[in-house]
Amino acid sequence: MGEIIGFVIIILSAGIAAGTPILYGALGEIFAERSGILNLGVEGMMLIGALTGIVASLATGSAWIGALAGMAAGGLLSLIHAFISITLRGDQVVSGLALTIFGAGLSAFLGFPYVNVPAPKFAALPIPVLDRLPLAGPVFFQHDATVYLSFLLIPIAWFWINKTRAGLHLRAVGENPAAADALGVNVVLTRYAYTVVGGVLCGLGGASLSLAYTPGWIENMTAGWGWIAIGLVIFAAWDPWRAAFGAYLFGAISRVVFDVQMLPTGGLPQLAKILLSPQFLRMMPYAAVIIILIFASREVVRKRIGAPAALGTAYTREEAEA
Repeated sequence: MGEIIGFVIIILSAGIAAGTPILYGALGEIFAERSGILNLGVEGMMLIGALTGIVASLATGSAWIGALAGMAAGGLLSLIHAFISITLRGDQVVSGLALTIFGAGLSAFLGFPYVNVPAPKFAALPIPVLDRLPLAGPVFFQHDATVYLSFLLIPIAWFWINKTRAGLHLRAVGENPAAADALGVNVVLTRYAYTVVGGVLCGLGGASLSLAYTPGWIENMTAGWGWIAIGLVIFAAWDPWRAAFGAYLFGAISRVVFDVQMLPTGGLPQLAKILLSPQFLRMMPYAAVIIILIFASREVVRKRIGAPAALGTAYTREEAEA
């Protein structure tokens, strides 16, 4: 029994650690999409944030400065998407995809000298007293600072979106920008602000990946986690608490996949060997995201799950008045 409990604790603790970078990306995308801006560049922003975090931490000797630099890089990259989507009223899907391709290519090119170079990192920081609690201690209170920061950010994001006047304006712009504009809400400024906030959080997600979860830089180290974050936003129905659950669930599954590789499969049927193979298990979360995106692309489904009505739609006052 003790071995089972120990295994569960390891899985849950690893799930929180692995899910944290994804959670930052998902929270950033929630803010952007709540304002009506669809940003498919999460993967690119996370990669740029991860690389910038490594470079800045090496230059300054501080992981904290590295994280701040990663946030700034993600914000600057999202500003490009905001300009194209809001000011130029370009196609948000195309702009987001271009941002991902640009971020992946630029990080690979600039990051080559930093591959596997040791850099300052966020060390585990157990919280006194709480880290000795049965079950909860090792699961929640024996992580690094980026994980604890995400714990604080989840309720703050939920409260901001659902219980503040600024959050009301955010939701109004995402649902009906013309009505929000008529009530005096600056639609353009709101969309710019939350698109950049989303980029900042995506950059922090990348920095937490390279400075905490898997310290160091390797090309394409996000390995599709930015797309997982986008899928989680739909899975979570644009709710921060549900996004946290989904991110930690994905992280736990990732750890289970690692442990399954150690199991003997010699006497199992061929089908069981295929289903338990690491390649198949690693594929499943990504397949689930694809299925979610396919179903969520239908207008009826989007309305049912609570998608912002103006998501992906450019707005100008002149067109609204016409």
